[in-house]
Amino acid sequence: MCTGVRFNGSNGEMYFGRNLDWSVPYGQKVVITPRGYKYNSAFLGEMTMKGGAIIGMAIVADNTPLYFDCANEQGLAIAGLNFPGYAKYADMAINNKVNVAAYEFPLWVVANFTTVDDIEKALKDVIIVAKPINDQYPVSQLHWIIGDVKRSIVVECTERGMEVFHNDVDVLTNQPGYGWHQENLRNYMNLFPQMPKEVKWEKAKMTAFGSGSLMRGLPGDYYAPSRFVRVAYLNTHYPAKTSEEENVSRMFHTLTGVAMIDGAAAMADGAYEKTIYTGGYSAATKTYYYNTYDDPAIQKVAMGEHNLDSAELVQI
Repeated sequence: MCTGVRFNGSNGEMYFGRNLDWSVPYGQKVVITPRGYKYNSAFLGEMTMKGGAIIGMAIVADNTPLYFDCANEQGLAIAGLNFPGYAKYADMAINNKVNVAAYEFPLWVVANFTTVDDIEKALKDVIIVAKPINDQYPVSQLHWIIGDVKRSIVVECTERGMEVFHNDVDVLTNQPGYGWHQENLRNYMNLFPQMPKEVKWEKAKMTAFGSGSLMRGLPGDYYAPSRFVRVAYLNTHYPAKTSEEENVSRMFHTLTGVAMIDGAAAMADGAYEKTIYTGGYSAATKTYYYNTYDDPAIQKVAMGEHNLDSAELVQI
């Protein structure tokens, strides 16, 4: 399972991060797709990096970065989160539509667009096709959070077709769909971070034991609906921060609040799910930050430290 967040610092800069939760790593690494890189889209032919260079966490197959999450130089970011049992793509390409293979959707978004407004308009003509890149990597059932400095959206392809949701809380987890999660938040309108005032019951005077008493009822388990409520509460109540260091700290603390610990939650096959990595992008400095389950120290890769005009992928 997975969790994604987007927020702005007090100076307006955008930060976009995610947890990737699974039982084992995928062999993922930080990959930079430079401006000079060209890739052959499954249905659209050769494409160039109109949004500038791209950075994110990926595996590389057939010289194509299969991004779990990524962002371009202009500050448009996307993350794919597991959506099994709900995701349904087209079985084949459809004439007079912009056909995009599911595996290349994140790359296609940040390669071709620079704002959420632009991609939302373009999605009206897009069909996502259930085509794998090769036999080694089957098609993943995903939905996506896409964000920029102004806002975020959620893109879901189900049996109803493609739906785009305006993401008012700037977070996403897994199934069920975003509309259900958004409605479910109404069950938690009683949550507040403030300390309650003294209460009297007849002659008895009562005060809270300490902070957090008005948070009772906030879910603490790893179930996707619970993580959605928890990360929405954490993300929307976190005080705005100014510096890069403070905002990176905010991103990792927020995502740690919904991170999964080994041994706590087993999947259907008996393997335990854990947060394989946490990664995130600072649009202000064009830097990707990440840590892993086994090494919680935060690492960073700055775009500016690499040749962004190259035609070759940079794998770190």
